[in-house]
Amino acid sequence: MPDAVPDRVPDRAQATVDRIRLTGISATGYHGVLPDERRDGQTFVADVVLHVDTRAAAAADRLERTVDYAAVASGVAAVLAGEPADLVETVAERIAALALGYPGVAAVDVVVHKPQAPIPVPFADVAVEIHRSRKHLPVVAAPAPSGAPAEPAHAPAAEAPAPQPAPDLDALAAPLAAPVVAPLAGPAAAGAAPLPGTGLPSIADLVLPDDEPPALEPLDEPGAAPVAPAPQPDRMDAVPAEPVGVVIALGSNLGASQDTLRAAVHALAEVPGLEVTGVGPLARTAPVGGPDQPDFLNTVVLGRTTLSPRALLRACQAVEDRLGRVREERWGPRTLDVDLIVHGTTIGVTDDLELPHPRAHQRAFVLLPWAHVDPQAVLPGLGGGPVAALAETAPDRAGIRWVNLDWWSAD
Repeated sequence: MPDAVPDRVPDRAQATVDRIRLTGISATGYHGVLPDERRDGQTFVADVVLHVDTRAAAAADRLERTVDYAAVASGVAAVLAGEPADLVETVAERIAALALGYPGVAAVDVVVHKPQAPIPVPFADVAVEIHRSRKHLPVVAAPAPSGAPAEPAHAPAAEAPAPQPAPDLDALAAPLAAPVVAPLAGPAAAGAAPLPGTGLPSIADLVLPDDEPPALEPLDEPGAAPVAPAPQPDRMDAVPAEPVGVVIALGSNLGASQDTLRAAVHALAEVPGLEVTGVGPLARTAPVGGPDQPDFLNTVVLGRTTLSPRALLRACQAVEDRLGRVREERWGPRTLDVDLIVHGTTIGVTDDLELPHPRAHQRAFVLLPWAHVDPQAVLPGLGGGPVAALAETAPDRAGIRWVNLDWWSAD
């Protein structure tokens, strides 16, 4: 994990501003795009550098003339543990918006670390680092920090502030001046809407004098609200134009597992829009994680489907329900698991489905039966590759032994 945020103040006017550095603020958060991250949470760590002028506080030796870094730290921890976001970048922007809600803060450096990120190779840390200032504002909102006003004071938007002379020693005992915000330009100058929760103008409403304004589609009339982009279709609901290959994994370690898996194969073959083209050998598998429990029986079903990924997922869940699925604890014993591993070339993550299955490349009890049916198979996506090769190096390979090659058709 990096030791500290580098000293970096890109705005020349702020080059003499002092810094208050907070390092290693940590909390359990639920940020991420994977369902496991939203359900189980993980540790997030933030480093924050506040760019302030500390002279007035030092001269008077009074806390109210500087920034209460204890309050900032509490606010940062609340953001880390607060409303889930898909991206660490969004979390960093929220922290920056919170810090700039304090009148004495001219700029802020934020680094958000995600040391337990789901990366399938050895790594030490993942971090997103941003710099935000009164000129380069955050693009998302954050709750107003404790002890800070809901809307920080701003310089008038209609005219630029006059240059400030260098303060003399007598002036150091005066309270901190309100932070200077770059003037607005263009139609938004008449009344830019504040960013919710910060009192800061929305970045979409700002055109800074020395910045190139972003290219925007012309509006029908001044001040008209931009038209929201049409929502993107969910790829998990996309119906394939022609049948695509699918891989479905089956597992059981409660009850008459072999009979349950045989019934699951026949139930899948009855699903409209799904053609079963192959069934893998039955493998006895040592449990991976979880409490002490019996060995599993595992196999895979290969097929072709004209169903969308989500429709096929619902069909798999219906087979589980039909065969009396029982699963009382995570990673614990279960009557039946029916997991969608691959649907054509679909790669994506939604709240209810991730394709390919995020742990398929690490599970010999999926890979070995799959490779037996299709020796040339390739697992797409991150961590993928030739299935036969992945099967030989999977962490649980030593816990697999074959039971029967044609088990599923037996009476």
